[in-house]
Amino acid sequence: MSRKAVLFGGAGQLGFEIQREFSGRGYTVFSYDRSGVDITDAAAVERTITSSGAELVVNTAAYNMVDVAENEPQAAYQVNALAVRNMAVACRQSGAKLVHFSTDYVFDGTKGSSYTEEDRPHPLGAYAVSKLCGELYARAYLDDLLVLRTSGVFGPAGRRTARGNFVELMLRLAAGGQPIRVVEDMVASPTYAPSLARATADLVQRGERGIFHAGGGTAISWFDYAKLIFACAGLEPELKPTSEREYRTPARRPRNSALANTKLDALGIEPMPSVERAVRSYLLVRATMSTEV
Repeated sequence: MSRKAVLFGGAGQLGFEIQREFSGRGYTVFSYDRSGVDITDAAAVERTITSSGAELVVNTAAYNMVDVAENEPQAAYQVNALAVRNMAVACRQSGAKLVHFSTDYVFDGTKGSSYTEEDRPHPLGAYAVSKLCGELYARAYLDDLLVLRTSGVFGPAGRRTARGNFVELMLRLAAGGQPIRVVEDMVASPTYAPSLARATADLVQRGERGIFHAGGGTAISWFDYAKLIFACAGLEPELKPTSEREYRTPARRPRNSALANTKLDALGIEPMPSVERAVRSYLLVRATMSTEV
């Protein structure tokens, strides 16, 4: 008999890859976006999970407008924290395992090197606080729980989603013909969505639980990341470095939130690809999508 999974956030670029990966491993995946289930409605979440008979619930849904969250922290908290509580309570009732995705932004970026699972979180803004609270709610109700912190996710399906991703933003700006300014003093671990979905399925298959870091295979500044994207795409726009001081945003962001995948590596899970390899793979898939009728 096919195993069953409920996926929240199925319309996003990570949700797309999660559905494809788990379907390929024999799961029947019931995928929902926000038009299908309001995850801030506890009764609706419980009804969806219970009626499905699913043994697995995967949450890729998130409020990720980091700067906007400073003006509407309650909206961010509803989706990133209380909605996760709704899922955790429902999973506790049904006996399903919950897989929840969190963020590198739970750290303040002052460590000076990549963060491991043992490092203590210290969020800097409304978005980051709401994501950490989501982790805490899930852990408060569940033992059979998998939390994956990740960073700067990008996947081919991002080309067709409203918010896109950093690769699409850079390609769009390059097409505009104007100088492009990107911060050079902020570092992350850009993560390829298909590889993240594969690692997630591997962890579930092994019955792992707890907090895991699943960031991309390279710690890189956003400026160098942009430069790499253009090199891989064969583009030469006018790219100029800027700094956090020059490019102020409403939300504080960690300067270096790169993630060390310490626990994944210890388990022998296939390593995340380097950012160059991931970008080249992304562009190849993107070109194929461009030729589809």
